[in-house]
Amino acid sequence: MNIHEYQGKAILKSFGVRVQEGIVADTVEQAVAAAQKLKEDLGSGWVVIKAQIHAGGRGKGGGVKLAKNLDEVKEKAGNILGMQLITLQTGPEGKKVHKILVAQDVYYPGESEPKEFYVSVLLDRSKGRNIVMYSTEGGMDIEHVAEHTPHLIFKEEIDPKVGLQPFQARKIAFNLGLSGDAFKDMVKFVTALYKAYDATDSSMFEINPVLKTSDNKILAVDAKVNLDDNGLFRHPDFLVLRDLAEEDPTEVEASKSNLNYVKLDGNVGCMVNGAGLAMATMDIIKLAGGEPANFLDVGGTANAETVKAAFNIILEDPKVKAILINIFGGIVRCDRVAQGVIDAYNEIGNIHVPIIVRLQGTNAEEAKKLIDESGLQVYSAILLKEAAERVEEVLAL
Repeated sequence: MNIHEYQGKAILKSFGVRVQEGIVADTVEQAVAAAQKLKEDLGSGWVVIKAQIHAGGRGKGGGVKLAKNLDEVKEKAGNILGMQLITLQTGPEGKKVHKILVAQDVYYPGESEPKEFYVSVLLDRSKGRNIVMYSTEGGMDIEHVAEHTPHLIFKEEIDPKVGLQPFQARKIAFNLGLSGDAFKDMVKFVTALYKAYDATDSSMFEINPVLKTSDNKILAVDAKVNLDDNGLFRHPDFLVLRDLAEEDPTEVEASKSNLNYVKLDGNVGCMVNGAGLAMATMDIIKLAGGEPANFLDVGGTANAETVKAAFNIILEDPKVKAILINIFGGIVRCDRVAQGVIDAYNEIGNIHVPIIVRLQGTNAEEAKKLIDESGLQVYSAILLKEAAERVEEVLAL
């Protein structure tokens, strides 16, 4: 589950990570009031207006602006709120900005030049271990750094038995070229950051940039956080952080029916029980000359209501030219699934795309008979090869 920058910073701050202070706003009036409060509390009249969307690269897209006075706050907050912000991570359609973060200006003059770093904590799936990934080249062009100068990206592997060790935090600070107070502060920063990542069951904490201020303080200027959905049962208080306006409406609708759904760009809709079977089904579709339009796992207890909800979600995609239902009847009987398909088909009505149903397992023969005798535009199959051939046939029509 992705969350906004201001929410990620609040989590970090609760674990002792120093962050760029800010106040979230939904309107221009709230933004002006937030800027006034930051001036009263922190003394600086300059603030940064930052669009809050679930995507990086906001600065390059025009979603981050410096405001030197309240008139500029009013102007720039008004320009950003409601804009369709397009970045490399949003795609060409962009995302509408509903909230902004009015944040303190931390690039103030002092005894030394401010310096930006990149620090993230995430899971290295190839090794099954968490890593701290970091670089001296923080800021908006970290993707360029990774592509063209990968030797400037460092990784510190964390042993799950003991967690991040003090010597590793010191090594990170040393590789970042820090010394004195900044070195000590970075050690504290990295230690607290890893603690926050681990304790919240997150899948990623990305801080870009981590800033060494002109007075040698280390703080998080940004926070891109992804909370692991599988760990949310241990953190029910995090559920309120979900922003449905930032998510694909179809995926939100699928989650309400407890369906695992991911939209893709193909022309054949998939309805499957089990992630492994779903992957195999998508392979079948590609071998048959089609492209999967989605990943949709209805789970092991598929019934008429589940099938109906899945049908509705798949049919919302205008690109879908056929639907392949591939169910293994282990926990659930195939004939019950077949009846659910028939009932859902009749209830929805006006289904103008062919449907291939491949049911294998308990009562598979009875299920095939139900489908064949239904009189509907539904084609049955038992073998994977049959299902692939059916997909190829209907796409050729």
